[in-house]
Amino acid sequence: MSFSALGLDPKILQAVKEAGYTEPTPIQAAAIPPILAGQDLIGIAQTGTGKTAAFTLPMLTRLAAVLGDGRQRGTRALVLAPTRELALQIDENVRAYGKHLPLRVATVFGGVGETPQINALRAGTHLIIACPGRLMDLMQRRYADFSQLQYLVLDEADRMLDMGFLPSIRQIVRALPQKRQTLLFSATLSREIETLTHEFQHTPKLVQIGRRANPAETVTQLVYEVPKSLKPALLLHLLKDPAMDMVLVFSRMKHAADRVARNLESAGIRTATLHSNRSQNQRLRALKDFKDGIVRVLVATDIAARGIDVDGISHVVNYDFPMHAEDYVHRIGRTGRAHAVGDAISFVTQEDQSELRALERFIGRGIVRKKAEGFNYAAVVPQVAEDRPRHPQHRGQQRGPQRPQHTSSRPSQGGRTQPSSGSRPQPPASGNREGGNERHFPSRPSGQVRRFRPH
Repeated sequence: MSFSALGLDPKILQAVKEAGYTEPTPIQAAAIPPILAGQDLIGIAQTGTGKTAAFTLPMLTRLAAVLGDGRQRGTRALVLAPTRELALQIDENVRAYGKHLPLRVATVFGGVGETPQINALRAGTHLIIACPGRLMDLMQRRYADFSQLQYLVLDEADRMLDMGFLPSIRQIVRALPQKRQTLLFSATLSREIETLTHEFQHTPKLVQIGRRANPAETVTQLVYEVPKSLKPALLLHLLKDPAMDMVLVFSRMKHAADRVARNLESAGIRTATLHSNRSQNQRLRALKDFKDGIVRVLVATDIAARGIDVDGISHVVNYDFPMHAEDYVHRIGRTGRAHAVGDAISFVTQEDQSELRALERFIGRGIVRKKAEGFNYAAVVPQVAEDRPRHPQHRGQQRGPQRPQHTSSRPSQGGRTQPSSGSRPQPPASGNREGGNERHFPSRPSGQVRRFRPH
């Protein structure tokens, strides 16, 4: 089947052809006709299968019929996304597919100045792509007018609900016209969340490509069982393989991502970080450098798991094993996109075994365990003082055998001392909402010891 057989607007077809696409993916072929027919739709497909185009192309085709010469004002379409990275990705796609239309597009999300966003909302920009938090704030201040809205898209809806955006989404939806077309897309959709779609949609058509929980079929999945203290060394050992030329590393927490990046940089590996403590310009620069091959490794938290659309990622490394199976699916979906091949490597400690078993039940298959050739699994890395929990009742006291006031660290390949990955208690990883809600632990220079002083 060709795109021309789907009934898209000629100007859209021209843009698709110029983008180099010839045949629709299965989710596009299945979703575009009912969307063009005006139906509400729930689209479920694996990450990297073209879901953005599946709702963008038919929505732009329908908008083309009413935009005319571009003089019409009023926001006609609203796309909600969980993260600014995903919002920017959608914006890029919309502009590419709608470049021959008199279409005005704007993004609304936190972390950047709000004045251009307010101006876009007041001007009645045709299509708004927004994260719920910032949009709700501006709507409460009466900057938005959605009285002419015809289309609402909830992209990665399960992630938005997982991140705690349901109250904001409900308020946003209540402010929209009841007569509208509502589309909901995601790579995974739990049955509990699926029941919530009845609040937002009217007799939606379900389009599901592949099994609900399957990661991309083109991704080779491997598990490396490793002690927590040896994860930094194992990552450096694996990166000796030149085939790992474009690597995305996932960490649960921001401070851990920064620590991993510093360790890689000290070993001479060009690395960038992407998490909610980074400014918008820093995040955009990190993604650009990664896309352009300036940096070999990008270390990110789950805030980026669904927002990174980069061709050619050779490997995804779960440095910290995800707490939720859905996050695993989205993490590894950053490689093997659009039927390309890729590898997903997960570091699993003893503490991660229950999450690993839950993941294998979720995806309906076991994941191959592998040992890294030439790696010393018997190495002993001493803990540094900061890895030990501090409790008020122990201030000024010694607990157990007396501890020296200094510690040694294993030298890394770059010659600097390298702290172990540590056993500091980790807060839940579910707080990575837009703009950043992750807990941050200030980092100290490598080898510096925290001393307990009595008050």
